[in-house]
Amino acid sequence: MEPFSLRWALLALVLLVGGVGFAFYRHQNRARAGALGGRISRAKAAWLTFAVLFWLGVCPLLALEPSLPTRWRVVLGVFAAQFWLRGLVELYLLYVTKSWRPPYGIAHDLFSLALVLALVALPGGFPLEPAHLVGLAASTLVALSLVAETYYAWVFFQLVEGKTTGDEGVWFADQEDPRFVRVNRLTAALNVPLYVGLGALVAVAFGGV
Repeated sequence: MEPFSLRWALLALVLLVGGVGFAFYRHQNRARAGALGGRISRAKAAWLTFAVLFWLGVCPLLALEPSLPTRWRVVLGVFAAQFWLRGLVELYLLYVTKSWRPPYGIAHDLFSLALVLALVALPGGFPLEPAHLVGLAASTLVALSLVAETYYAWVFFQLVEGKTTGDEGVWFADQEDPRFVRVNRLTAALNVPLYVGLGALVAVAFGGV
């Protein structure tokens, strides 16, 4: 697949995920009662959009990017593949059995972090060349975002006192709920460097490394 087509795929992906993320935010915050999981803050909706876009979209595209050395394509491809599997399982547990609990996600986040670090640390090293630095930057952003997600999930689980299952389960941090003020503020603050980092990454990776 040519880099040009990957750039078009990236553009389509950004538009699709951004549109779905905005629609999901509107859906969860409608005045009518009954949306599963409860209301979601702007900061958390932006974070969710970032995670889906980066982990499930950009990482697989980077794994297909021919200008990226094989070492980094493997790291990002393996990470993306197992996170796609996690996403399918999580959706089933959220919307079908309604039995999702944050500790499941936390355990997988930590596994994913260890997996990425282990793959990056494999023997062989890499030269300080632009293409390798792009791969390292992408892997670093993956690691940092996983750390953020693990912390968010742990704090959220404590704040809702484990009440995340069943029809009345709370899955998201509400903008107006005083319990979530601090974590929403932290999420909003961290969203800025994460989005800047993602924007810089795709600009370099798909703009011609």
